[in-house]
Amino acid sequence: MALAYRLVALGLIATGVIRLLDLFTADPSWKTLLYFTALSNVAATVWMLFLVVATVRDLTRHGARGTTEPLPRIQGAVMMALVVTMLVYTVVLVPSLTQDPAYEAYTLTDSLVHVISPLLVVGEWLLLRTKGRMRWLDPLAWTLFPLAYLAFAFIYGALGGEFEPGVNHPYPFMDVGALGVGGVALWILALVVVLEAFGFLLVAIDRGLGTLAAKRAQEVAPVRARV
Repeated sequence: MALAYRLVALGLIATGVIRLLDLFTADPSWKTLLYFTALSNVAATVWMLFLVVATVRDLTRHGARGTTEPLPRIQGAVMMALVVTMLVYTVVLVPSLTQDPAYEAYTLTDSLVHVISPLLVVGEWLLLRTKGRMRWLDPLAWTLFPLAYLAFAFIYGALGGEFEPGVNHPYPFMDVGALGVGGVALWILALVVVLEAFGFLLVAIDRGLGTLAAKRAQEVAPVRARV
């Protein structure tokens, strides 16, 4: 079951990346890699490929019974990155861009990279992993990837780099010219707060489900012993 889920997830996530970057065309859109959406989905593709390889390895060595769930904290970091992607798209980009009649929200490519990919990675954790392995400090580390991207984007733009012709910021909430330094800082603070809240909620759910699983195992053990 784990291998089937991870293969399907890998195929869908990789399809989103291929479409986003126009990889199988004569003119791939490499500059799209300047955006966090592309980077987070590339990371998700690499991560899911790693899980597929690890699952095949364990199937070969140990047979069909058992689990493959390596590096739970890396899993949390990938989930955090993709949740950033989904939140920015659904909460910030879609409301701001739908004012343009030419803009079409939730196209196939947009849905793959902004919605389906995050849900698949979260689903992999929810369905296929032993709960109770996350730590309360993990969400602080998970935000390093998004924060590192913000630092890169601001430095790149300040040095004259353009994400689009004449545009030195990747997302509207990073537009210092329109929002001012204070406005951008408030947006980033709000984003960090939401992400940390999500991270701690994820840890709470993980630990809660882990506790329930442990109690259930203790209840079942005496029954098995009597049998």
